[in-house]
Amino acid sequence: MSQEESFVSHLVELRDRMIRALLVVLVLFFVCFYFSGDIMKFLSLPLYDVLPAGSRPIFTDQAGAFFTLTKVAFLTAVLLSLPWILYQAWAFVAPGLYEHEKKFALPLIFSSVFFLVVGIAFAYTFVLPAAYKFFIAMSSRTGAETLQDLQKYWDFTLAIFFGFGITFEVPVVEMLLVKVGLVTVEQLKQARRYVVVGAFVVAAILTPPDVISQFMLAVPLILLYELGIYLARFIKARSRAPEPEDEAKSQESEAQQAKAQQAKAQEAKAQEAKAQEAKAQGSDAAS
Repeated sequence: MSQEESFVSHLVELRDRMIRALLVVLVLFFVCFYFSGDIMKFLSLPLYDVLPAGSRPIFTDQAGAFFTLTKVAFLTAVLLSLPWILYQAWAFVAPGLYEHEKKFALPLIFSSVFFLVVGIAFAYTFVLPAAYKFFIAMSSRTGAETLQDLQKYWDFTLAIFFGFGITFEVPVVEMLLVKVGLVTVEQLKQARRYVVVGAFVVAAILTPPDVISQFMLAVPLILLYELGIYLARFIKARSRAPEPEDEAKSQESEAQQAKAQQAKAQEAKAQEAKAQEAKAQGSDAAS
C-alpha cells in the first residue's frame, strides 16, 4: 500500500469514527432534551435550597428557557457520551502505539474521565451552595428582594463546572509529563511555591469574581498538585521508542512472520510446479 493510499484510509477511518461519536451525541441529545426540565431542576437544587421562602427563579427573556434547556441537554449528552468519544479516539490511535504506550494510555483515559466527573461533582455539592449562600446573604443586607434568572444561573454554573472539571485534571497532566520525560518528580516538588501563587491566579480567571468560589478552586488545585506528585512517583519515565527487550521481541516477531510468509510462498510455488508437471504429463499422454 502506497503512502497516499495509507493516508486516505486513515482519513476515511477518522471520518467514520467521528460520525459514530456524533451519532451517539445526537441520540443522547434528543433523549436529554426530553428530560431537560428534570435535569435543570436537579442542577438548580443548590439555588432552590438557599432562596428565601416563597420565592422562585425566573426567566427574564421569553426565549431564555428554550436556549437554556438546549444548552443543558447538549452538555449533558456530551458528558454522557464522553466514554464513547474517548473510545473512538483510542481505537483510531491505538494501532500506531507501542505496547507500553497502550498500557499507559488506557488508565490515563479512565483517570481523565474520573477526575473530570469528580471535579464537577465537587463543584455541584460544595461550591455552588456555598457561593449562593454568600450571594443571598449579601443581597439580604440591602433589604432588596432577590430574583434569580435561571439563564444567568446556568451560565454561572457552567463556568464553575468548567473551571473545576479542568482543574481536577492536574494529577493526570503531572503523570503524563513525568511519563514522557518532560519533568521529574523533583522538579515538580521544587515548583510548589509557584503553584500556590498560580493556583489563586487560575482560580481568579476561571471562576466568577467572588472570594468563596476562588478559594474553593485554589485550595483543591494545590491539594491535587500534591496528589499528582505522589502518583507520579510510581511512574517510570519512558521515551517514545520501546525498550531494547521490547524491540528485540518485536524484531523476533517480525522475523517469524517473514519466515512464515516465505514458507507459504515456497509452498505455493511447489504446488504450482506440481500442477504444471501434471498438466505436462497429461498433454504427453494425450498425444
